[in-house]
Amino acid sequence: MTTSAAWSCTTTDLTELPRFGAQLVAEATSDVVGRKREIELVVAALNSARHILLEGPPGTGKSTLLRSVAAHSGLDLVFVEGNAELTPARLAGHFDPAQVLARGYATDIFIDGPLIAALRDGGLLYVEEINRVPEETLNLLVTVMSEGELTVPRLGRIEAHPHFRLVAAMNPFDAVGTARIAGAIYDRVNRVAVGYQSADEEAAIVRREAPDASGALGVRAVDCVRRTRDHHDIRIGSSVRGAIDLVLLAAQLAQLRGHVEVSDQCGIDSACAALSGRIRLHESCGRTAEEIVTEIWHATNPDESDDLGKV
Repeated sequence: MTTSAAWSCTTTDLTELPRFGAQLVAEATSDVVGRKREIELVVAALNSARHILLEGPPGTGKSTLLRSVAAHSGLDLVFVEGNAELTPARLAGHFDPAQVLARGYATDIFIDGPLIAALRDGGLLYVEEINRVPEETLNLLVTVMSEGELTVPRLGRIEAHPHFRLVAAMNPFDAVGTARIAGAIYDRVNRVAVGYQSADEEAAIVRREAPDASGALGVRAVDCVRRTRDHHDIRIGSSVRGAIDLVLLAAQLAQLRGHVEVSDQCGIDSACAALSGRIRLHESCGRTAEEIVTEIWHATNPDESDDLGKV
């Protein structure tokens, strides 16, 4: 099996059966904040030998959830980045052209792609952003999900290992560069909707990722991020990653400016840097992203003289 830049595989010992039970749910839940229900659904689907589609906005922990489940279950996780360049040959694999000229189509010169690697070894094939994948490539996945096998010309039939599962993830359809996936895909997967966590859960994520940051700054950063999701000028708001970056930037910015406290101006500058590139404005909006982020920042705390915690 060969690893290419387009995909990666974490290897584990598959001599033992994977553990798809309550213990797995508990272990995975300890890694991912606020996702117990979604983890239970994923584990139940895997235990039922079903394929899964995780659907939700960017930054909601879809990849983190699956990586945790895979790590604690003892299964390989074969990662595929979904994009327009993912051809059937890149997904399934191909014969080494130089070796073909010298030896013909011998089976031992076939270079496994991520799909065949997962089929042979019984891993979880994780196709990220499946709604960016070309239709002809998706057809391979439909065949595998329907038949539990794949036939490759000159190589032959590859039967799926009993532990093989397909887990796809996608952002909402209106994200740039996405397309509606065929009903044939939806008909063969169990869809798990992954929305944003609650405010308390997102604050807990910020505390975990930026433990040295001021608690007041973390709460305000989460409030700011959540307001971007329902602002009338914003089409797509920020994920919790924006709040994490905001608090980290603010603390460093305060130190660079020689401040003991994270001032409101540090907060504004950090919010603009962390959030302006993450949000998507409506085309009819006549303002800049920085202007809107600054407005939201002020709305989270009208008293601009407040300090946000020691550096």
